[in-house]
Amino acid sequence: MLLKGSTSSLAYSCLFFISYAFQILILILSAFSERDGSSENPSVTASFLSRITFSWYDSIVLKGYKRPLTLEDIWDVDEQGKTETLANKFETHMARELLKARRALQKRQQKNTWRDSGARLPGLSKNQSQSQDIIILEEAKKKKKKSGTTEDFPKSWLIKALFKTFYTIILKSFLLKVVYDLLTFLNPQLLKWLIAFANDRDSYVWMGYLCSILFFAVALIQSLCLQYYFELCFMLGVKVRTTIMASVYKKALSLSNRAKKQYTVGETVNLMSVDAQKLLDVTNFIHLLWSNVLQITLSIYFLWVELGPSVLAGVGVMLLLIPVNGIIAIKNKTIQVKYMKKKDQRLKIMNEMLNGIKILKYFAWEPSFRNQVHDIRKKELKNLLQFGQMQSMMMFILYLTPVLVSVTTFSVYVLVDSNNILDAQKAFTSITLFNILRFPLSMFPMVISSVLQATVSTERLEKYLGADDLDTSAIRHDCDVDKVVQFSEASFTWDQDSEATIRDVNLDIMPGQLVAVVGTVGSGKSSLMSAMLGEMEHVHGHISIKGSIAYVPQQSWIQNGTIKDNILFGSEFDKKRYQQVLEACALLQDLEVLPGGDLAEIGEKGINLSGGQKQRISLARATYQNSDIYILDDPLSAVDAHVGKHIFDKVLGPNGLLKGKTRLLVTHSIHFLPQVDEIVVLENGTISEKGSYRALLAKKGLFAKNLKTFNKETGPEGDATVNEDSEEEDDYGLVSSVEEIPEDVASLTMNRENSLRRTLSHRSRSNSRPLKPLKNSLKTRNVNAQKEGEELVKGQKLTKKEFVQTGKVKFSIYLKYLGAVGWYSIFFITLAYVINFVALIGSNLWLSAWTNDSKTYNATNYPASQRDMRVGVYGALGLAQGIFVVTANLWSVHGFAHASNLLHKQLLNSIIRAPMSFFDTTPIGRIVNRFAGDISMVDDTLPTSLRSWILCFLGIISTLVMICMATPVFVIIIIPLGVIYVSVQMFYVATSRQLRRLDSVTRSPLYSFFSETVSGLPVIRAFQHQQRFLKHNEVLIDTNQKCVFSWIISNRWLAVRLELVGNLIIFFSSLMMVIYRDTLSGDIVGFVLSNALNITQTLNWLVRMTSETETNIVAVERITEYINLESEAPWVTDKRPPAGWPSKGEIQFNNYQVRYRPELDLVLKGITCDIKSQEKIGVVGRTGAGKSSLTNCLFRILEAAGGQIIIDGVDIASMGLHDLREKLTIIPQDPILFSGSLRMNLDPFNNYSDEEIWKALELAHLKPFVDSLPLGLSHELAEAGDNLSIGQRQLLCLARALLRKSKILIMDEATAAVDLETDRLIQITIQKEFSHCTTITIAHRLHTIMDSDQVMVLDNGKIVEYGSPEELLEKSGPFYFMAKEAGIERGNSTAL
Repeated sequence: MLLKGSTSSLAYSCLFFISYAFQILILILSAFSERDGSSENPSVTASFLSRITFSWYDSIVLKGYKRPLTLEDIWDVDEQGKTETLANKFETHMARELLKARRALQKRQQKNTWRDSGARLPGLSKNQSQSQDIIILEEAKKKKKKSGTTEDFPKSWLIKALFKTFYTIILKSFLLKVVYDLLTFLNPQLLKWLIAFANDRDSYVWMGYLCSILFFAVALIQSLCLQYYFELCFMLGVKVRTTIMASVYKKALSLSNRAKKQYTVGETVNLMSVDAQKLLDVTNFIHLLWSNVLQITLSIYFLWVELGPSVLAGVGVMLLLIPVNGIIAIKNKTIQVKYMKKKDQRLKIMNEMLNGIKILKYFAWEPSFRNQVHDIRKKELKNLLQFGQMQSMMMFILYLTPVLVSVTTFSVYVLVDSNNILDAQKAFTSITLFNILRFPLSMFPMVISSVLQATVSTERLEKYLGADDLDTSAIRHDCDVDKVVQFSEASFTWDQDSEATIRDVNLDIMPGQLVAVVGTVGSGKSSLMSAMLGEMEHVHGHISIKGSIAYVPQQSWIQNGTIKDNILFGSEFDKKRYQQVLEACALLQDLEVLPGGDLAEIGEKGINLSGGQKQRISLARATYQNSDIYILDDPLSAVDAHVGKHIFDKVLGPNGLLKGKTRLLVTHSIHFLPQVDEIVVLENGTISEKGSYRALLAKKGLFAKNLKTFNKETGPEGDATVNEDSEEEDDYGLVSSVEEIPEDVASLTMNRENSLRRTLSHRSRSNSRPLKPLKNSLKTRNVNAQKEGEELVKGQKLTKKEFVQTGKVKFSIYLKYLGAVGWYSIFFITLAYVINFVALIGSNLWLSAWTNDSKTYNATNYPASQRDMRVGVYGALGLAQGIFVVTANLWSVHGFAHASNLLHKQLLNSIIRAPMSFFDTTPIGRIVNRFAGDISMVDDTLPTSLRSWILCFLGIISTLVMICMATPVFVIIIIPLGVIYVSVQMFYVATSRQLRRLDSVTRSPLYSFFSETVSGLPVIRAFQHQQRFLKHNEVLIDTNQKCVFSWIISNRWLAVRLELVGNLIIFFSSLMMVIYRDTLSGDIVGFVLSNALNITQTLNWLVRMTSETETNIVAVERITEYINLESEAPWVTDKRPPAGWPSKGEIQFNNYQVRYRPELDLVLKGITCDIKSQEKIGVVGRTGAGKSSLTNCLFRILEAAGGQIIIDGVDIASMGLHDLREKLTIIPQDPILFSGSLRMNLDPFNNYSDEEIWKALELAHLKPFVDSLPLGLSHELAEAGDNLSIGQRQLLCLARALLRKSKILIMDEATAAVDLETDRLIQITIQKEFSHCTTITIAHRLHTIMDSDQVMVLDNGKIVEYGSPEELLEKSGPFYFMAKEAGIERGNSTAL
């Protein structure tokens, strides 16, 4: 038009181009979005271009590259994505769907009952013999029905509800996926066109350029669609997970006890972690269900167009390989199950070892346990090897599939008909199509298994979320009654099927009364309290309550947080009241020894507190809440007697902090009863008597009878008067009298077990902390001082792992791991992989030579020999690829297994040899984590990601080599693209790694908060704090969500940029083909481009794998950190003690000093004393005086800071630890047992004969018990010996000591409430059997040491008095006052 020179069209064209330029300018300008000052998520204001390329995310990537990201750097989730919004939206849909599902359930049940009744009628008219069978059948049916009704629950509503909540996202992603799938099939057509263009020299050049541009455009649109699709899918996944987590949490707060019974805490947490995660995983695959089918159909259609029916041969091969893969997958599953079992076993032993590490050290039993772990690990690795070999077979098949398919298809195509000639267009178009086909086929099994797992998860979630809520209709809150609590004919049960636990109770409680509830074990005291809180199932009657409730449970529930948080429990801080409460609950003393005072952080379940401390904090929490009614379920059970008296006087009693409030006190301490307003005596869930103390005594009923038995047992002076109660014995005496032992002792020791994870109680350690600044700060309550104090001691608590937060993993770690695999192996594995890729390039070149034949020969004169050679070599090269992959894989499986074995061995040795101070400062969970998470990473994930990395890397190299072989100029283009690629990758990996860390850091509080909530439900419900906990949970989920969101975006940000690099490679290589068309033929063009089209995916994978490997190698880093721990002194040294040492058992302390850790003060400050052979020594002192440290020094659990200990003339510091520890015996404070046989617990090395063991058991009074067991000595103990009573465990520990027969016995007296009988047995046995030994007893109750030869009184790490008990009672020193406090005076020391 322009050439014709018509002016109008010239003007038109000029204007058109000008306006076009402006439009481009507008597009560019629109890419810059206006920033508003808010720190809100920029994705909201991002422009279209910025949105599709994710460039609004650049700022975070830059930040992350410069320095490790923190939570503050990450943008919050927008309003639509907030947990609260999502949960509320889902709730409405859930309510509707659940209602429908419940109706359907009722219909189902009605149908079943109708069917049953229908079946019943005809049967009865028949004769007698049949009706007998019918009755039996009916019974069976009833049983079945019973189990059936419990099993049947509202089904298939969850998916519907989720779909209705999120259908917009699902539809958007559906459309994007369709576009992407259709565009995928344009590539082979374009390739075909370009090959035709190369073969046809007469065609126009612009067609070639157009084709290149189209290649690029299609690839670009594909990338953008795919990334946006992925973003939507992942976002959907996270939102689904969030919704499920929030719903499960909300449900947990209102779940009825009957439903709750079916789940352990662990299982409920699993619903939140595992099942929610499974649903997240399946959302990424959900569209693949239809997309795979679409892709497979289209591929086969286009292949048919190219090659006709011979395609079916190739497809047939693919289909044949699917079941083979299936079989291997099933086999893999069984191996996996075995492997997990072994792993669980190993972790169980590890857990026990770490919990009882002190015992292992005392008895020098480490080698035995180490061998047990090694044996299990051997079997575990055997399974791992099998698993790896199976995986290699799967890889082999996956790898061979495309090769086999193309070989069979091309061979069949050429052999079927002599007219068929393979030319470049056909061959390379088909190869591209086969490559497309490979993806859906390999994904299919994954999709199916993921969907199956998700269905199981949805069923579990439906069952949980559809369960019944607590029914609190029987609890009425009336404000117009004069009574505060009124039971009217109330009956309650824990389970509807069993009979009522609380029966027809009538009870009125007036305002301000202090009511004591007493009764024997199982008489329903705690149940009565639970009924008031609405925790039980209602049978009939009701309870009226006026006012708010505060509750102290029997097993105290402590949150992970500071002590202050635990006491305030979400209320306002009122300094004066807070001080009063601390003082009244006797917590001031504890705060002085805890690091950081009331800001001391408490571990989960209150792990670093003793039972008594937990109970007092629990009481302080209730006292601080200003409620009307106080329900106190035995708050004095775990505290010492004198503390109990203090608490009763200051808090509960007539003059306590709570006077004027209504108090219900369940108690066993009879001596407080005279001071209460009313006593309610329970028996079998009914009230047998009630009235004041005097009235009940006069009535001479059950109460008076029990009181009498109690008095008899305590001896003449035990007149159950109050001044007696400062001595612990009373508490225990009383306990046994009311047949109270089993439950109470169990609960007590459960507390003990938990709180004294580190066996010797914290008392000894607490003393070693810097006290001075804290005391002052606590007295003045000066906040600054507090802060200083906190800084000063923060190190004491939950030492955090900082080392992970450093950026890149050091190269030495990689070297260490590769060294563990073995350098020979590494070399051969790499070599095999390289050969495999050489074969791949070879087979591609061979194919292009083969297609070139079509130019030389036409259909008629194609020689058969030539044809057979082409097919044969092509097949052989394909097979070679497979064989080398399999070789490399199998070799690498062995190499990697060897590495895990080596690392685990080193780790275990290092942990076992670590000094005790390491276990005191490191939470067990963290050590177990090394053996669980990190070792399993080294076992499974790390090898896989390394292998994939090598494959991807070599794959890209081989593609680039092929392109450069065809057009050497391409090298020039590779270099800038490579630079872009590597820099993008470096930017990304730093950010991604940190986001992954933040994700896991923010995720664990979620689960621990959840398990905490589940275990503390009664308390939360009693205080009515459900809303606060819900809010907190939402905050935690949102924090985690924002990290996950950010991580997803960072992945997409990277993928868009990398795919751009891949697309540019395709673009430039096709451009080269056009530019150099004169020197190239069609077969080369096909050969280059069919490989280039594959490169984008591989590039993506390479980055994925790089960051995966980086994330996983951290496991090796963490393991190495623990392998390099400092270890304690060697177990055996050259200097062995003389044979038969110690023969006399004389112990000398020479100015002995010791501290727990280098940075702390001395615990023992220069102890000097001589203990003669066979002397019996009692050691007494207040809490934290250093009593337990003394035993630790004898065993060299603590090494001397000065001075020495000499036993029978040998300095104990000069010999190996095992030589020393095997010669001493200890009966520890807590009876710690290990799961395994009884025999293994007594003699793990099999050093003793059965006779000797039976003899020891007989002396320990356990023989009748062990005889009665079906398995005798091989009776299996549960974890921590839970299937024995506390008394039996204590006796087993005694039997342990009897077996050792050493000259020196140390007894850390059992504070766990052993009943009086066991106590007596232990004392008698010790006096008789250990009479020839030197005995050191650490006493907490004075009368146990009144008959010893010498008493050592420790205070603040020094000996303040030393002499016989009689001497010390003469002069008024510390011992005299302690004895007086305990009610022991010179005259009656024998009476006790």
